[in-house]
Amino acid sequence: MVRIIFSLLIGGFACTAFGQTAITNDAIDERVYLLNELEFFIDSTNSEIFDQVSSAQNSNRFQRRPAYQNKDYRSGESYWIRFSVEHIPTEKVWLIEFYDQTIDHIEAYLPQPDGTYEKKVMGDALPFQNRKFNHKNFEVQLYRHDNSLQYYYFKVQSHEFADIRIAFRSVDRFISYSLNEYFLFGTFYGMIVIIALYNFLVFLAIREIKNVYYIFYIISVALYAMSLDGVGFQYIWSAYPQWNNYASGIFLYSVILWALIFTRRFLSTRTKAPRIDQALKIMIVIRTLVFLFELFFYPEFFAFRFIEIVPLSLIFYSGVYILMRGYRPARYFVIAYGLLLIGFFVRSLVFFNIIALTTVSHYSLHFSFVVEMLFLTFALGDRITILKDNRDRALRRIIHQHEVNMTLKDKVTLELEQKVAERTTELNNKNVELEEINTRLVKQTHEINQINSVLDLDNWKLKNRIKAVLEERLMEKTMDYEEFTTLYPDSLACYRFLGELKWDNTFACRKCGNTKYFDGAQKFARRCTRCGYNESITAYTVFHGVKFPIEKAFYIAYLAVAGKKTATLEALSAQLNVGINAIWGFRKKVLERIEDLNEQGNEVTATKWQDVILDYEHKNQKSKAKSSRPENVSG
Repeated sequence: MVRIIFSLLIGGFACTAFGQTAITNDAIDERVYLLNELEFFIDSTNSEIFDQVSSAQNSNRFQRRPAYQNKDYRSGESYWIRFSVEHIPTEKVWLIEFYDQTIDHIEAYLPQPDGTYEKKVMGDALPFQNRKFNHKNFEVQLYRHDNSLQYYYFKVQSHEFADIRIAFRSVDRFISYSLNEYFLFGTFYGMIVIIALYNFLVFLAIREIKNVYYIFYIISVALYAMSLDGVGFQYIWSAYPQWNNYASGIFLYSVILWALIFTRRFLSTRTKAPRIDQALKIMIVIRTLVFLFELFFYPEFFAFRFIEIVPLSLIFYSGVYILMRGYRPARYFVIAYGLLLIGFFVRSLVFFNIIALTTVSHYSLHFSFVVEMLFLTFALGDRITILKDNRDRALRRIIHQHEVNMTLKDKVTLELEQKVAERTTELNNKNVELEEINTRLVKQTHEINQINSVLDLDNWKLKNRIKAVLEERLMEKTMDYEEFTTLYPDSLACYRFLGELKWDNTFACRKCGNTKYFDGAQKFARRCTRCGYNESITAYTVFHGVKFPIEKAFYIAYLAVAGKKTATLEALSAQLNVGINAIWGFRKKVLERIEDLNEQGNEVTATKWQDVILDYEHKNQKSKAKSSRPENVSG
């Protein structure tokens, strides 16, 4: 162990003392060089050849530039790099590796034992099958040169930004680090697949579109990471190297696009924060225009990935704003995108050479994506839990109110029974008295009969009055909109009620009379198994063709049937967030239906709700009913 540590110290000193020169030392397995640590010059004309560059008179052109930064890279120009290696006797096999998988063209000139140079061409512009090593990076193996100093030359060209880092390492170290790296890739993409499958199963269970948006986002993240890592070129589009020029930009746009769409849906910004919702929609349009410009006019702009900090910051701010307004599911959302912003920030610091390139810093964005997707999955699950709790509380309130109503009903019934019993006893006593009087006072028979008639009339009026009061108490529905939404909270509840009322577990095809059916083209629709006639849930009801949410149409119809005309159109429009014209048109249709029923002798009351909403046909439908056969109706 002491000898190994001593060797490492000697090797590290040698690397420091000789600067750029690498040594094939058994005690050192690798060394990574940034471009500002190497000798290079820039060929702005792209016309110089190796014989010119390697000549003795051009040797002084190779210089180290310690002030060089990644942001100084000039695309479209040739970078000539000279790398010196001091070969000493060793049992290890050595190679030189380029980290950046997006470099278009690399020419490597390797000295051979006979003094000549071998040329090897690499880059993502060539098919992946041309590589000697089945690895995402670009590697060249060095020949053995014992006890000699050799110069290696590299020409690098790329149409977009190239992060020129050279790793000098042994093959043993290369194999070890490659296995660990691919194991990390397998873990990363495996977690993405598991998260995507889990959310797909959740979507099958709850049928919420936001889960689909999230799945598209996860797939986009996976494809974008594969384009950055080079594994996408290695395993998916290896025969199409031209796709490398566009893959990262297209998939990054897809990540941002689905992130913005998912944010609007998950946070419900349309109702909770209209201004933020408008900003998110504007950001979608702007990012799409930038993407189209990059795709068709200037693909080099795909390299400026740091601009994505703008939409990500907007997404993060949206989550914080909605969370501060009391929306609990946004807490995991804020944590997720906060971690993703940290990952982008760390990756930017690596790009500008502010922090060192390590495994953690290089894959900081990958780590951030995994943790972010886990927290977003928690956010979706938390939202489902909160919605379930709210539903349970609403159900408990309904049950409690039903119990209160039943208690009140029993109390009223008991009071009425007591009054009836008292009245009956009183009548019986009077009848006894009248019989006794009748036996003694025959002359007053006529008067007694008149008294009995009056009493019978009073009794009849009293019973009718009691019955009317009882029916009014039982059928009275003076609900405001908030109470009404506890019974019909959403469109699904309305459709279920409408289906039970309309079909009552029965179905008869309006075209052929067949009673067998299966699910139609739309939700809750029914299609005849014989003729294929499709009837939507709202067909032949007053709700057919309504363009605003059906639960709001239910409430408007309820007010019309119950005779509640005190609410103005302006008040209803403000309360329901529906246009005045739409409310007026629908209420007019309901009132016309009520008028038709009244003309037919079917006086509409609150007890005849089904008469108003069912068996309804539009005017054009009534005129064509006898001249044309029924067709498929969709709501």
